[in-house]
Amino acid sequence: MTIHSKCKSLTKMSTTSLLVLALAGLLLVAFPGLCSGRAAHHHHQAHKCQPSGTLESPARGHTCDECCKPGHIYPTYQCSPPVSSHTKAIMTLNDFSEGGDGGDPSECDGKYHHNSERIVALSTGWYAKGKRCGKNIRIHAKGRSVLAKVVDECDTLHGCDQPHAFQPPCPHNDVDASQAVWDALGITGDDVGDFPITWSDA
Repeated sequence: MTIHSKCKSLTKMSTTSLLVLALAGLLLVAFPGLCSGRAAHHHHQAHKCQPSGTLESPARGHTCDECCKPGHIYPTYQCSPPVSSHTKAIMTLNDFSEGGDGGDPSECDGKYHHNSERIVALSTGWYAKGKRCGKNIRIHAKGRSVLAKVVDECDTLHGCDQPHAFQPPCPHNDVDASQAVWDALGITGDDVGDFPITWSDA
């Protein structure tokens, strides 16, 4: 190869290298998270359920242990975390009978229910506009599992009024269960109230 040919070859290689570097630079400017791993983090964040708004309790509230605090501001949610084979949640105790702390009759069938039934209310996102009504979910806790039927919505958008027994909006990850569900899982005493569980569609 002549000196002239070598020069042409080197010039061609330099031009190609510069184009590759320029393209890499453009990618880093357009997607700065590619090097730091922030792109994956943002993708993960997109699947997290964030508050959609707030609800302020009336200045003069209703008096009960679980009632909204007067003038308190509560977060509201339109979503719930994605459902998997082991969806993490907090299980709470609900009274589904007439006059109980569940407020109005169940959303799914417009009826009150006996607390001897293994039934639950799900946070708004999981309730999915009634798509899980009448269907069973499987709840896991303390090495046990139980099937429970979805009969109601645990409203994450509204609360602090009579239809919601003057209670705050539900958390976005709530499985509100009857006493029968707690009994079947063997959860008693001081553990009853707020208890970490996992659940899945049955």
